[in-house]
Amino acid sequence: MKRYSLSSFSISLCLLFTAVTLQAVESAKGIYAHMLFNELFEDYSNALRPVEDTDKVLNVTLQITLSQIKDMDERNQILSTYLWIRQSWYDAYLKWDKDKYDGLDSIRIPSNLVWRPDIVLYNKADDDFSEPVNTNVVLRYDGKITWDAPAITKSSCVVDVSYFPFDSQQCNLTFGSWTYNGNQVDIINSLDSGDLSDFVEDVEWEIHGMPAVKNVITYGCCSEPYPDVTFTLILKRKSSFYIFNLLLPCILISFLAPLGFYLPADSGEKVSLGITVLLALTVFQLMVAEIMPPSENIPLIGKYYIATMTMITASTALTIIIMNLHHCGSEAKPVPQWAKVIILDYMSKIFFVYDVGENCTSPKREKEEEHKLEGDYGYQRRHKEGRSHLSKRDDDCDLKEKLNRNLNKSYGVHGENVRETVNCCSCYKMLIKNIEYIANCVRDHKANRAKGIEWKKVAKVMDRFFMWIFFVMVFFMSVLIIGKAA
Repeated sequence: MKRYSLSSFSISLCLLFTAVTLQAVESAKGIYAHMLFNELFEDYSNALRPVEDTDKVLNVTLQITLSQIKDMDERNQILSTYLWIRQSWYDAYLKWDKDKYDGLDSIRIPSNLVWRPDIVLYNKADDDFSEPVNTNVVLRYDGKITWDAPAITKSSCVVDVSYFPFDSQQCNLTFGSWTYNGNQVDIINSLDSGDLSDFVEDVEWEIHGMPAVKNVITYGCCSEPYPDVTFTLILKRKSSFYIFNLLLPCILISFLAPLGFYLPADSGEKVSLGITVLLALTVFQLMVAEIMPPSENIPLIGKYYIATMTMITASTALTIIIMNLHHCGSEAKPVPQWAKVIILDYMSKIFFVYDVGENCTSPKREKEEEHKLEGDYGYQRRHKEGRSHLSKRDDDCDLKEKLNRNLNKSYGVHGENVRETVNCCSCYKMLIKNIEYIANCVRDHKANRAKGIEWKKVAKVMDRFFMWIFFVMVFFMSVLIIGKAA
């Protein structure tokens, strides 16, 4: 037990001695840091460029780290990003011998105490022109200053929405000195591209790169060159949200338009369906217009909406025309012969349109009805011609003589009974005329009804024809927009 207690006591003493030594070292370094700070900034001025020779160029190394994309405002064409900006340069007046200061090789001081390059974002689109964040800088014994500062930037970005929502954007971030020309301050790329190692994934955009290019531009106002570094942010939109909320509903609504031709004409809802679908697409079109910039480039989804709305407008107009054909009554002209051959004979079989009780195994029923109808018309015509021919003859005399002979032979009727028989025959003659009139009315009614049925069948065949035409149009339009997106 004594040995164990002695060993524990010795360990405790060692730890205490180490802690006291470290604290003494830190205290010593703190004292040297204060001495160094006072000596460095005794006659230092942060207003002038820190070079011993004014003709010498001061090199500033620039590195941009993209942390997050905060917002992409397509309508105002503004990109908001969260960046870490690292700048490093050498200050000729902030050097020291680290051996004189107990090996102190670096100190951290406020950035406003030293000279800083006035590197700004050229294409800034923010109303706030505040100063950079006054974070500390790291000052090394050889005069190298490293300044890391976070920044939330709003930059202008030319947005091309031609292929929205399957579009890609390229936004530039151009950094350069605002007052120093290239003979005074030169900007050097630290990397060939922006640093994306700490990027936080965005819900709407994918980052496909951030290449950096150095440019040296001579402006019209000045003869000196002005260097800048342009970081191009390559963005690809994640289109899943827009597919499920804007594109897919439009495609489903578009397929409702051809079904309006399949709706029975007597339902009274054919035109209402087309107008309802048109209003629904108008709502989606307004939603797209709210988020798009007012440019001449119409987005791909907007073109699809316009094409679909045009198609639905055409289908509604055709529906109105076909309904007029369907409701042709007895006053309408008969179906033309070319329409009977093309529409009633051929197209009705292609689109499987048959009358009630008719199917594909009994296609001759229509022709039999036509022949029957033609026979009725022929009978009426022959009957009228025969009746007009008989009116020219003296029918009453012949009828009396025939009746006298028949009555004498059959019943032995003589003299006074013939007059009564002739009067009775006149009554039968009037009855026959009335029956013929009723029969003609029934035949006319059947002929008019058959004519209306033919027009209804023509309308039904045209409904089927346009239904398949518009189905094919909607399908190819959907395939076309997906193909362009791919």
